[in-house]
Amino acid sequence: MKTVKVSLNTVDKVKAFVNTVNTMDSDFDLISGRYVIDAKSIMGIFSLDLSKPIDLTIHSEENVDAILEKLSPFII
Repeated sequence: MKTVKVSLNTVDKVKAFVNTVNTMDSDFDLISGRYVIDAKSIMGIFSLDLSKPIDLTIHSEENVDAILEKLSPFII
């Protein structure tokens, strides 16, 4: 499991992010304050405060480097 900060401050970024994580088999959670949202749920993401960076938890022990590379446009 690895946690990184991501920025999803535009609608286009959210759509691209959801499309990217949906291509992977791992589970992803977005954490903003007390809220934990499935990162593959576009509706869930839009329920968060997207004006500031959000914690992304990657639930995978394998291929973490490959996952981080695919998500690099969103990681801050």
